Amino acid sequence: MISRTLPLTFFRKSAAAGKAERLLTVLGMEHRMRHQPEQISGGEMQRVAIARALINQPEILLADEPTGNLDTKRTEEIGGVMRDLNRSLALTIVLVTHNPYLAGLGGRCIEMSDGRIRTENGISIESTRSLARAVNSDYSTTA
Repeated sequence: MISRTLPLTFFRKSAAAGKAERLLTVLGMEHRMRHQPEQISGGEMQRVAIARALINQPEILLADEPTGNLDTKRTEEIGGVMRDLNRSLALTIVLVTHNPYLAGLGGRCIEMSDGRIRTENGISIESTRSLARAVNSDYSTTA
């Protein structure tokens, strides 16, 4: 039921129902539009959450562990949805995850550990800093 998939604030807007239906169709949920939350799977609930996040057409989608409670198959489905949204809508997605598969879908991957950036796109930040220091050191001795 659409009124349960969207916050009441959005549902009362006249265009919101049509917008919600279009989003749910894009996310492959058109067959579940009239179902109650207890009648849909975890992966489907995540798709509804994505629709809710997109209803106001944000430029950036923030996703914190969007597949944390899902099995491998559903994780891959949601990963595909995120990738497709990024490509088709040119939507920037900031995704936080512990899942290497999901992290690998991004165009840019920053790995953090103990509150510090460790790698960017698989390259150690420390080795990048060392290289920069070496280059700056070589430059200053030749100048």
